[in-house]
Amino acid sequence: MTQQATPDERRPANDGRKAAARNRAALVAAAREICAEYGLSAPLSAIACRAGVSQGVLYRHFPDRSAVASAVLEENVREIEQAAAAEGVDTARILGVLTWHLTESAAFISIVHADGTDDRPNTPPYMRHLSERVERALLRHVADDHLMAAIPGDLMIAVAMVSGAVTGATREQRERRARAAWRLLGVEIGPLQPFDG
Repeated sequence: MTQQATPDERRPANDGRKAAARNRAALVAAAREICAEYGLSAPLSAIACRAGVSQGVLYRHFPDRSAVASAVLEENVREIEQAAAAEGVDTARILGVLTWHLTESAAFISIVHADGTDDRPNTPPYMRHLSERVERALLRHVADDHLMAAIPGDLMIAVAMVSGAVTGATREQRERRARAAWRLLGVEIGPLQPFDG
């Protein structure tokens, strides 16, 4: 004879959508950490492991590496757009937010090299799209007569030049080199920090 489970012994309810949302958030957070350190070519298995989920769960949310990268970089771009759209925020502050992302994430650097002047045939379309969004956000604040806005595409070339200088083992080294690169371009930037609204 089979005994029925008492209420305390029953299986927990399936969280369904809540679990899926938690898993996706954990995957994006893990991907941001892993990609910030290793770039967009970081192993997907490392992302799943860091998030505490199986690779099957990762692929359920993100069918390929491009989908993971797009989700990670979307947050960076959205923060720059929010800074550019905020009332009373000047160009120096926005460039500080952008530069903070450059010094924090090897993955983010890749989108500033995917601008309209990028002639590499293997650049994924989502990278070009994200780069265009960053450029549009920045152009809202750069005066038309500014050296970086004189010729279409020059602004993102300047950003790419700065990103090329963002090297070093520590955050302080990367920040110092980024500030020096902007200074050599004759551009003032604000504090290097995320945009907090």
